[in-house]
Amino acid sequence: MPDNKILITGASGEIGQALIQSLSNNYQREIVSVDLKPLPAELAGKSTHILGNLLDINTIESLENKNHFSHIFHLAAVLSTTAEYNPLLGHQVNTCATVDLLEMASRQSQKGKESVKFIFPSSIAVYGLPDLNTKNTVPPVKENQWTEPTTMYGCSKLYCEKVGVYYSEYFQQLADQTPVRLDFRAIRFPGIISAFTIPSGGTSDFGPEMIHAAAQGKPYDSFVRSDVRIPFMMMPDAVRSLLMLAEAPGEKLRQRIYNITSFSYSAKDFKELAQSGFPGAKIGFNPDPPRQAIVDSWPADIDDSAARADWGWYPLYESQTACHEYLIENIAKHYS
Repeated sequence: MPDNKILITGASGEIGQALIQSLSNNYQREIVSVDLKPLPAELAGKSTHILGNLLDINTIESLENKNHFSHIFHLAAVLSTTAEYNPLLGHQVNTCATVDLLEMASRQSQKGKESVKFIFPSSIAVYGLPDLNTKNTVPPVKENQWTEPTTMYGCSKLYCEKVGVYYSEYFQQLADQTPVRLDFRAIRFPGIISAFTIPSGGTSDFGPEMIHAAAQGKPYDSFVRSDVRIPFMMMPDAVRSLLMLAEAPGEKLRQRIYNITSFSYSAKDFKELAQSGFPGAKIGFNPDPPRQAIVDSWPADIDDSAARADWGWYPLYESQTACHEYLIENIAKHYS
């Protein structure tokens, strides 16, 4: 019988660490984690951690030969700003490594005669609205609208969504016998805010960067205008949503790609939040036109009604009070 382990790639990031903690507490299955970096000491013994590069085919071959996975949480990625500075690397990590893992999951689904669940974090970067007037006037964007990304990160995520659907619905469609196919499920995340990790490499980081700088008493100039607004969510909700989607009964899911969101904030809203928690914080606005253009192409609001209806998604952190309690109080403790 297959040993049905859980694989987490990009495991040393905050989402990966939180997943390891939660899964080790609630699942009686061995966890295999992979990252270029080691895990922190407090997670020792909670997973079999492999220091490996997913661009090295030997890493994936070793994973496949030594394990059988019931779930794959593929978190490893090069984020949006970093991918713009190095688009080839962004393509290789975000696209090529994903396809290699989908191939592995397909083989394991057929070998074990049971669909491997492939949980994929996508992004609002898959959207591309043509101008500010459109952004400011359209209703909350649904999953099938305005998918015209303008970044390598967004292009990679959108392509991998489509390839994931292919592997779930059409893989080997010309074969004499329909194979057991993998079960691909994706979440299009908004900007994610953590109280414990300093943001790096993301174009939506203007909000969390602002608050982390204020907590340290450092001045901060936002790289976007004060009026720019996009959807966000808190890190605990992001982790929780991945687990919710992974556990949802397949017969309840009417689609494979889901928007989720908690609230939409402008850069001005983040300034007011930062100064409410850290009075006297020096925050200005010095827009960087190329990064501003990217954020302007992302929707101000997204429609997550499908996730709410199909698998019961709802955010725990959506009120200003909840955000203040999680974000301001924990960031203040982090730097005290």
